[in-house]
Amino acid sequence: MVTELSDRALAARQARITRVRRRMEQRGVDALLLSHGADLPWLTGYRAMPLERLTMLVLRQAGESVLVVPSLEAPRVAGADDLFTLLPWTDDQDPIDLVASILGRKDRTGGAGRTGATGEGTIRCAVSDRAWAATVLGLQRQLAAAEWIEASAITSSIRAVKDEAELAALQMAGAAADRVAAKLQGGEIGLVGRTEADVSGQIAALLIEEGHQQVNFAIVGSGPNAASPHHEPGGRVIVAGETVVCDFGGSFSLDGDVGYCSDITRTLMTGPPSSQIEQCYQVLLSAQQAAVSSARAGVSAEHVDQVARSIILDAGFGDLFIHRTGHGIGIEEHEDPYLVAGNSEPLEPGHAFSVEPGIYWPDRFGMRLEDIVVIGSDGSPQPLNSADHGLVVVDA
Repeated sequence: MVTELSDRALAARQARITRVRRRMEQRGVDALLLSHGADLPWLTGYRAMPLERLTMLVLRQAGESVLVVPSLEAPRVAGADDLFTLLPWTDDQDPIDLVASILGRKDRTGGAGRTGATGEGTIRCAVSDRAWAATVLGLQRQLAAAEWIEASAITSSIRAVKDEAELAALQMAGAAADRVAAKLQGGEIGLVGRTEADVSGQIAALLIEEGHQQVNFAIVGSGPNAASPHHEPGGRVIVAGETVVCDFGGSFSLDGDVGYCSDITRTLMTGPPSSQIEQCYQVLLSAQQAAVSSARAGVSAEHVDQVARSIILDAGFGDLFIHRTGHGIGIEEHEDPYLVAGNSEPLEPGHAFSVEPGIYWPDRFGMRLEDIVVIGSDGSPQPLNSADHGLVVVDA
């Protein structure tokens, strides 16, 4: 059973559609075709199941929008007549034909069609970056004269600037993740003598207990496994005297709306740290805090990466920092803006992203420290996580 949209959610989505249509006009895009991926729920509140059956929102520069969905999925779509018309299709129909018909182009030969923004007889379409290849190829055969670009060319920069409702959801998600981190650092989640998988499962359960609707990941890497940033928790038993990297997050829905993500990393010690580990962690902490402080409106995304990287490099650990400093966050765990060398995009109010430098010593130990940060309306960085940033020692 689906619920009706609140006035707040409806107004937010209408505003997003207006901004998207303005960008489509600027880029000469006639139709935005959204299937799998985060753009669809961002605009409609409906997240398509990853089925082979086609789901597609056809959003044109002007006029009605149509959401083409499998009939068996239609009951999951909230009634939103002010946003789009719902067009269910049955298994004896060809949904590609339906989309082509909505666009007014059914020729397979590239013959004359309506005049699009790019010239006589053409139509320019932006299609979901994560649409199935079969969907894109089918549309290309039906719309032979069309020009194609990625939907992200229209949506990503708009999605990157969070509106008031999105920021509120991210704040709630961050606070919930903080509460789990506090339990971890307070010794309420036992480490020594347990497998990584056991600890991961308990962290996941606590994320749900603290209000997340979904767990996206709960990385637990101990000892040498901590040197693998995306380690899959397994059967290794955590022992005394080693680092344990815990990186976890989920999706948090405010007022029943689409979920927004949390993402936090804290590194713990199962006993007093060696002088080498302590030295590395102090460098890591300095790099993370300096990077957060540098993340201000008008500063380039790559500058924040450089701030963190230069501190780690100057300390002699540059080769052990093997990933970018951060990624944007919202409906997806990873989205624009990315804090990485080569991204000269200036940060602006409403941008939300992780700041998470790491030091990884192969086959020995690893450590990472991560907060989610929002650029506030005054242009300053506003961390959404406040759990202890130190190298907390947990004996149990």
